[in-house]
Amino acid sequence: MKLSTGRKILFANVPADGHFNPLTSLAAHLLEEGYEIAWYCSELYEGKIRQLGIRFFPFREALDINVQNIDVLLPERSKKKGKIAQLNFDMQEFFIKRGPEYYRDLKAVYAEFPFDLLIADCAYMGIPYVKEKMNIPVLSIGIVPLVETSRQLPPMGLGLTPSNTFLGKLFHRFLRFLVLDFLFQPSFRLMHSLLEQHGIEHGNQYLFDMCISKSDLYLQSGTPGFEYERPDLSEQIRYIGPVLPLKKWKNREPWYDARLSSYNRVVLITQGTFEKDCSKLLEPAIEALKDSNCLLVVTTGGFGRDALLKKYSTPNIIIEDYIPFDEVLPYTDVYISNGGYGGVLLSIQHGVPMVVAGIHEGKSEINARVGYFGLGINLKTERPKPGKIRAAVEEILQQDSYRQRVKEMSREFMQYQPQALTALYVRELLLKNSLTINHKNNQHEKKSNKAAAAGSDYRI
Repeated sequence: MKLSTGRKILFANVPADGHFNPLTSLAAHLLEEGYEIAWYCSELYEGKIRQLGIRFFPFREALDINVQNIDVLLPERSKKKGKIAQLNFDMQEFFIKRGPEYYRDLKAVYAEFPFDLLIADCAYMGIPYVKEKMNIPVLSIGIVPLVETSRQLPPMGLGLTPSNTFLGKLFHRFLRFLVLDFLFQPSFRLMHSLLEQHGIEHGNQYLFDMCISKSDLYLQSGTPGFEYERPDLSEQIRYIGPVLPLKKWKNREPWYDARLSSYNRVVLITQGTFEKDCSKLLEPAIEALKDSNCLLVVTTGGFGRDALLKKYSTPNIIIEDYIPFDEVLPYTDVYISNGGYGGVLLSIQHGVPMVVAGIHEGKSEINARVGYFGLGINLKTERPKPGKIRAAVEEILQQDSYRQRVKEMSREFMQYQPQALTALYVRELLLKNSLTINHKNNQHEKKSNKAAAAGSDYRI
């Protein structure tokens, strides 16, 4: 009998495309392997989950904050000024406060679907509750750059790169104290308080480390070559290659435009599915290149397409809400993005150099790596000027070093099989858990037999 037979796995994620989409390829693969799969998350993804043939459990107690309702549920978010203020707000409202709500929901889910393993994105704050309160093993998927704090690196969230100098390292040490022990303390205090209310040990850990330490295994999307070197990597972290969304969706029509083959240069432009303000990146990028000899393929993520079509109607501009990137990138020469992790990994996989511009929602960390490893140009802003974008695109087209570096990284990506590696680690965890349960049962039986024997002696 296969180990997968009768084993139940529950997937869960923060309600955002970048947290949901990468997990779809893993869920589909494990379903094919014979596991019984269910998914607990926002109703925003119910259609896709059911399309996969997977049982769906919606949020009940958990507040469903997503891209469609964020302005209604969190109107004060737009008033937060500065990177630190916004990061604290997002950590508390999107992640930390939702943890106990997820836990209440998951107990109800377990009553209907007694899952043997939880697989969740790394930012999912239900992880410590499942691991510590429900005693169920957890496998986390790192769908953003590695978040673990390191004594050799600057603090996560500021988009800073490693330093090789004594003074630089000393400065980063000061920043770790300033950011982690002072600036983010409101968020960490809230997290620790909620965990304490449920009797969960936290060891004063930072939010960035909690979902790693509370996971049995942490599978990092990406490869060592796209991550900063660190001597203090936790033992439960494994690299599994780029975890990308499922490609073969039922009833999805392939996308193609004849213009892709009629232009010498193709530039793909996106600012993801979360950012609604087209004036941040889409409009400046179009303005920068609209008069060039490049074909511009622009995706809006569902926001502002009609307005952009009215404003830009020349033949060298294609504007759509959604386009499958894996069908466009084979034709693409430069990828312009605000730095979504999935898009960056997909661009690397296809050997396409990048121009990136984004700071919030963790984009600064992703974009810092793009620049640090020579995979493209990081403009280090939320609102780049058209001139800066055009200059960056021209440099990438003229300097072959960017494309060569991306191709090297792409070859490293090809050495990994994320779905197969995930299945391997799932089997490892389930087998280990089964052995632990059997050992505990045997110990309990031995104690019971000793007690019975002792009782018989006493009665005699």
